[in-house]
Amino acid sequence: MSAKAEHYDVIRKPVITEKATMASEANAVVFEVAPEANKPQIKEAVEALFGVKVKAVNTTITKGKVKRFRGKLGTRKDVKKAYVTLEEGNTIDISTGL
Repeated sequence: MSAKAEHYDVIRKPVITEKATMASEANAVVFEVAPEANKPQIKEAVEALFGVKVKAVNTTITKGKVKRFRGKLGTRKDVKKAYVTLEEGNTIDISTGL
């Protein structure tokens, strides 16, 4: 049971954007992940939570933008995203949730 909780700490939520939807056509799924998570941890978490075989994991860190709020400068948080490519024949329907 504790291993399951660790997997949920690694994978925060699915990313649903136009670019992520285009990636799904190439048998890839995009997740927001913990900033300290590495590729083997992400692969293990996705395989355990969704019961699929992962072919590759690519990660990217998006730096938070500087935005104004009521005249004050603030910074959005940095986000780490993982593009998880699945083996042929494996799919994840992220619209249903976990």
